[in-house]
Amino acid sequence: MRNWVSTFGTGVVGMALIASGALAQDETTTAGASFEESFPLMVSEPLVQGDLAPPGPLIQSWSVENVAALISVIEGIEADGLDSADYNLGELKALVAAGNSEALDALASKNFVWLVEDFRDGRTPMDAREQWFVVDPDRDRFRTGDLLSEALSNGDVAGTLAELHPTHPDYARLREELAVTPESENAKRKLIRANMDRWRWLGRDLGTQYLITNVPEYQLRLTVGDQIISTYRTIVGKPGRTATPQLAETVSGVVFNPTWTVPQSIVRGEGLGERVLGNPSWARRNGYRGTRGANGWITVVQQPGPGNSLGRMKLEMPNPHAIFFHDTPSRGLFNNERRALSHGCIRTERALELAITMAILGRGATRDEAVAIATSGEYTKVPITKEMPAYITYFTMATDIEGELRTFDDIYERDAPVLASLDQPRVQNRSGETDDEVIVIENNPLAGV
Repeated sequence: MRNWVSTFGTGVVGMALIASGALAQDETTTAGASFEESFPLMVSEPLVQGDLAPPGPLIQSWSVENVAALISVIEGIEADGLDSADYNLGELKALVAAGNSEALDALASKNFVWLVEDFRDGRTPMDAREQWFVVDPDRDRFRTGDLLSEALSNGDVAGTLAELHPTHPDYARLREELAVTPESENAKRKLIRANMDRWRWLGRDLGTQYLITNVPEYQLRLTVGDQIISTYRTIVGKPGRTATPQLAETVSGVVFNPTWTVPQSIVRGEGLGERVLGNPSWARRNGYRGTRGANGWITVVQQPGPGNSLGRMKLEMPNPHAIFFHDTPSRGLFNNERRALSHGCIRTERALELAITMAILGRGATRDEAVAIATSGEYTKVPITKEMPAYITYFTMATDIEGELRTFDDIYERDAPVLASLDQPRVQNRSGETDDEVIVIENNPLAGV
C-alpha cells in the first residue's frame, strides 16, 4: 500500500480508543502521521455562486483563429474518451475555409456548447445512468454562455474547455490508461471511456475534505487536502431493489450509540412485536423495547448496546432514499470478498474510529470529548458544523486503495447502458435530472447477517 494511504487506527484517536477499551487492537492499522499532521486546520474555499447577471449568449462571433483552435480540440478529443464524430468536424473545416460568416458563427458556437456540456456534465444521457441521483453543481458554477464569452475574448478556446475536466486524480489516471490502450482492445477502451464519463457526472471539484465510497470496490475513503487519510471496508446493498443508489450528500451529524427503530416489515411481518411484548426477559437481553399504540400497532426500538443492529454509530446524511453509513455487530462479514449484502445502507468497518474522526473534523467535538461520548454507552448526537460531503459512487474501473488501476465487478449491471450510449449518436438537449424511481430504503441492518 502506498504510504499516503494510511488508516487512522493507531494514530491519536486510535490509541485513545484502545486505551479506553472502545477499540480492540486488531481493529487498528498503522498510521503514517500524527493527528495534527493528518488533519491540519484548514479553511474551506468559499463557494462562489453565480451572480444574477444573465449568462452570455449561446451564439457569438468567431474569428478564424478561434475556430481553428476549436477544430484542434475536436481533433484531439479522443484522448478524453469522447468521439470527434459528434462535433461536425468536416462541416466546420469547410466553413472556416470559406472565411467568416454567420453560418460559421452558429456552427462553431453550437459545437463549443456541446463540448462544454460533455466535458462539464458528461456525455451519457440520464436514462443510461441507473440509480444515479447526484446533482452536479457545475451547471451553475460554469455557465455555458459565460464560458463561450471567455474563450472568444481571451482567445484560449482549448484552455477554457480544459478548465472543465474533473480534478480528481483518477480522471487523469484513466486518461493515461486510454492513451496506452491499443485501438484493437475495444472493450477495454470503452470501459475506460465509460468510467471517465462517470467522473464528469460528479462535481469537477469534490472539496477539501470528504468521504467517497466506490460501491463495487466495497471501500470507503476519508480524504483531506487531496490526501487519502483512511480507508474502510464496506458492506453495500444487495442487487435489486435494495441496491445502494449513487448520491452526493452532506454528513450533518454523528450519532454515537444509536437506537434502531425496527421496520414494521419485521415488527409485524416477522412477529417481532408480539415476541417483544410477550417475552420481556428475552426483549431486555436483546435490547428491545416495545409499545402498543391506541391503534393496536406495536412499535419496537432497539436500545444502544453492543448488540444493537446499527452497531455503535451512524452518520446522519439526510436524503430521500434513507441511505446512511453505520456500524454493525456482525463484523466478521467484512472478511467476505463479495459484500453486497445489506438493504441499501452502507456498513463500515472500524466504524467507531470513523465516527470519532468525523466528529473531530466536523468540529462538533474535541478529541477527548468524542472519545468520552463514544465510550459512554449513551445515545448522543454530535452535529457536524464544518461541511463534509459524502459521495456514493459506482466505478467499475478505478484506482484501488493500493494505488493500482483495476477493474471491479459490475455488481448491479450498470455498465451496459453506459457502454451502449457510447455507440449511439450524441443526445442533444439532455436533462440534468434523473427520472429514476427513488426507492426509499426500509433499513434492515440484519439483512445479510
